[in-house]
Order: sequence, then structure tokens, then C-alpha cells
Amino acid sequence: MSRINKNVILALLTLTSSAFLLFQLYYYKHYLSTKNGAGLSKSKGSRIGFDSTQWRAVKKFIMLTSSQNVPVFLIDPLILELINKNFEQVKNTSHGSTSECTFFCVPRDFTAFALQYHLWKIEEGWFRIAENMGFQCLKIESKDPRLDGIDSLSGTEIPLHYICKLAAHAIHLVVFHERSGNYLWHGHLRLKGHIDRKFVPFRKLQFGRYPGAFDRPELQQVAVDGLEVLIPKDPVHFVEEIPHSRFIECRYKEARAFFQQYLDDNTVEAMTFRKNAKELLQVAAKTLNKLGVQFWLSSGTCLGWYRQCNIIPYSKDVDLGIFIQDYKSDIILAFQDAGLPLKHKFGKVEDSLELSFQGKDDVKLDIFFFYEETDHMWNGGTQAKTGKKFKYLFPKFTLCWTEFVDMKVHVPCETIEYIEANYGKTWKIPVKTWDWKHSPPNVQPNGIWPISEWDEVIQLY
Repeated sequence: MSRINKNVILALLTLTSSAFLLFQLYYYKHYLSTKNGAGLSKSKGSRIGFDSTQWRAVKKFIMLTSSQNVPVFLIDPLILELINKNFEQVKNTSHGSTSECTFFCVPRDFTAFALQYHLWKIEEGWFRIAENMGFQCLKIESKDPRLDGIDSLSGTEIPLHYICKLAAHAIHLVVFHERSGNYLWHGHLRLKGHIDRKFVPFRKLQFGRYPGAFDRPELQQVAVDGLEVLIPKDPVHFVEEIPHSRFIECRYKEARAFFQQYLDDNTVEAMTFRKNAKELLQVAAKTLNKLGVQFWLSSGTCLGWYRQCNIIPYSKDVDLGIFIQDYKSDIILAFQDAGLPLKHKFGKVEDSLELSFQGKDDVKLDIFFFYEETDHMWNGGTQAKTGKKFKYLFPKFTLCWTEFVDMKVHVPCETIEYIEANYGKTWKIPVKTWDWKHSPPNVQPNGIWPISEWDEVIQLY
């Protein structure tokens, strides 16, 4: 009987203890948590989302680059857009103080960073250290295009892209190289035969489909999801550059072949003209960039870049194109303030506008405004003494960056179609005698200005 009583008592004690424990849990959940509010769920020690694959990969990558002094900054457009939208939150967050992963935990396959290669002092060893930390890394190399113009150095390979994968997430490290026009350039991510096409979903990469050029960004350090990272100080500008960053290299090999067939003009007069034309182009670019007006190399200047990677010495002017929708009423005053007086103004904004400015030693700057139609584009010309109008037709084109006389400038992406429209299939052959009214294959008569409008549409200075 005593044995039964002991067992009953033991069971009752166990039941009572369990009931008390359940009551404590109930009390904590339904009273204390309500009283303390939602803030309790984000109290110190509670870290929401920080177990995500994306965040852990980024954290390890930042640990790697920090320990090895690899000069990187964040260029991922998705993350930069999120940071910009919530910049006050980011600005007021210190390192390690955040309780919820807001940015780096967003679902995606890649996080993109840029490597400033010209600032990287110790390249050796970091690849092996990355693999020791658990990353699987891939290195993409190719010829350095900056050396293509130098026979003895062309063919030298440089790193263009690194892809480091940790579990299901990958870091795309885009190698930014410094160019002589004071801008940053990255190369095309071209997969060679031995590379595993299934290593990562390459088609989803934001960078590397083509070479790209970017303004050199000023950087700032911020804490993002508890991690210290460098980002462009103007993230909106950087993100806006991405879809318009495509870069076309000068064709150095073809230029060398051209000069083997047609000797370069190295007379004092030719070298002086090229020097003055380069200075004029620099002033024009600075003036138009300050106005926020997009321009590109056109006519003979474009031909010189594409055919011989230089200014054509007998062209005697610098030619630029501007879309008419980018015209600004203060453009003439801006050039005059830059020391370039107006030489002539033909046409009007609605039709065949053309401006010409006087540079140093009789070197002219001609600006042609382009008008868009349904299936083509055109710019106009006017003969001053007769009032005759001319129209030059071009297939539709987009704009790409290139480097020309140590400058980052735009050219038509569809360069060969643009040049053949203006100069025909024989554009490779130098022609020193050129009649702008009849020589171009794309020119056609476009009527005549009414005499009553001559004072407006034909202005000579």
C-alpha cells in the first residue's frame, strides 16, 4: 500500500510541475510578449534573416577582401537601388547594430562587386585563400586592349572577371581597369573552351555581356546589414550608367594595316592640326558634359577613329553629332564662354540645325543635329549663298563608348553602317577632295529655304 501511495505522489508531483511549466510558457507568450511589444522580437541577440545563403556568402567575401586588402566596392544594381531607397536607414546604422537583414538577404543568384585593379598591390595568394575559405573560384582573363596599339606588348593577358561561389550563391567580381581618359573599363566575360558552362547561371550576370566604361565614382563607406562596404557616393548615377555602358575598342590592328598601305602624314602641319583638333575636342566635350548634352563623333572624326584610330590630318575640322531632343537654348553661349565664338548657324531647331564654332588656327568645330524618323535618322545641311537645303540619311543607331585621343567619348554602336551611309563601301580609301553637297552617298536635295527666312536660318559671323 505504501509503495502505491509513493507512486501516486510521485505522479502527482510530476503532473503539477509540468502544469506549472506550461503555465509559465503561456504567461510569457501571452502576457510578457504583448506587454513588451514587437520590439522584443528584434532585441539584441535576435538576428532575422542572417542565416541566408546570400548574406553568409557576402560576409565571407568581405572578410576575405578586407584581410587581403583587395580594393573592392559594391556595384550590384539591385542592392544599390535598395540602399538608395532606404538611404536614411543605412546612414543611421552603425556596424553590427542592425537586427534584420534587409539588403543582402534579397533572393538572387549573384552579388556584384568591382575590383579597382590599379589600386591592387598584392594579387598573389588571395585566390588560394578564397578556396581555403570554402569558395569555388573561376578566373576569366583576356588580352589587354590598352596594349593593342603597341606591337611588342599586344597579347599580354589581364584578369577581367572573378566568380567565387559559396554554396548556392556566387560573388561576381568585375575587374575595373583604369584608362587614359580618366575612366574605368571592364572587359567582356567570354567563356573559353575548358570552362564549365554549368558553374553558375552565366546568362543572369549583370556585367560582362560586353565591355563597359564608367565614370570614376567617388566612394563612401556604409554599414549594410551589419557589414562595412564601399559603395558609389552617387548610387543612382552609377546604376543609370549600367545599361548605357557598352564600350567599343579602337581597331588597332586594322589601323596598323591602313598605315602600312597609306603612309601617315607626320609633317609639322599635320601634327599641329591634330594637336589643335584634340584640344578643341576636349573643350567641346567639357562644355557639352557640363550642359548634360550627349554627343558622339560624327562624319570625318568618326571615320578617323574607326579607320585609323586617329584624327584625319586633312579634314581640317572636328565633327560631332547631337540628337535634336538634347538641344539646349544656351548651347551657343556656353561655347562662347569656353572661348569658341560662333562661326555660323544654319537651319532652326525644327529643321536642319547646324552650328559651327571657331577654334584655334582655323580649326572648326561642326555640330550636326540629328532628327529621328520612323525607319531612319538624318541631319541637314544648308548652302549659304543659295539657301539650298540638303538631307543626309542614316540607318537608326545607338551609342557606345570608346576611347579616342585619350578621351572617353560616344560613337555609333552600329559604326560600319553609319560610316558606309556617309562614305560608301570604299571608306577605307583616303579621299582628300570632298564636296559635302554631292560626295556623300546618303545626301539628297531637301528643297530651299524661303527668302523670308534667310535671316533666321542662315547666320554667318
